[in-house]
Amino acid sequence: MKNVDDLIDSAAELADHGLSKGEIADELNVSRETASWLVERAGGNDGAVAEADTGATADIHVDWSAIGRDSTRLTYAAKAMADLLAKEGESVDLTVGIEKAGAPLATAVARELDTDLGTYAPAKHQWEEGDIADHGGGFSRNFAGIRDRDCYVVDDIITSGTTMRESIDAIRERGGEPVACVVLVDKVGYDEIDDVPVYSLVDVVSVDRE
Repeated sequence: MKNVDDLIDSAAELADHGLSKGEIADELNVSRETASWLVERAGGNDGAVAEADTGATADIHVDWSAIGRDSTRLTYAAKAMADLLAKEGESVDLTVGIEKAGAPLATAVARELDTDLGTYAPAKHQWEEGDIADHGGGFSRNFAGIRDRDCYVVDDIITSGTTMRESIDAIRERGGEPVACVVLVDKVGYDEIDDVPVYSLVDVVSVDRE
């Protein structure tokens, strides 16, 4: 994807396929607010677009499909992510991937670090409008359970930190202890979230020249 028009077209296509705005945000690696703006723009709703423009804040689209579409490249990226986590010690025996895009990365990280694999589906996948707290996420029973274990948390992008924070809270509610988080790209530049260290292969820094 090269420009905003491409993003608008993609958002429209995803919406036509029945994805929620939260899922569209996940697919396009943008914030929920940006996803909502893109969908409204695609629908030609001038009033909604104007409202979105009024309170708009800058966002950054990250396209890592060149990595994601090739298993070898994805494995190399995951090995680098695993290397960032390796300094946290040997007591961790579970890696939790945040669905959707964090799951394949977590699979490769878990293999590299020789841990079990769990996955978490965040509340944003059900989000359309309103307070995201009205929705709930959950762990897949097809993968390893938390069971009071130390774990790593893996995702592709941190846009605002909301999803990572939710995942940390959900793990702790199950009695687990997140030891560290790792992502491909951190748009915010977190060192930690809720006292959990955050590592990233790439930090994005916005330079305001106004």
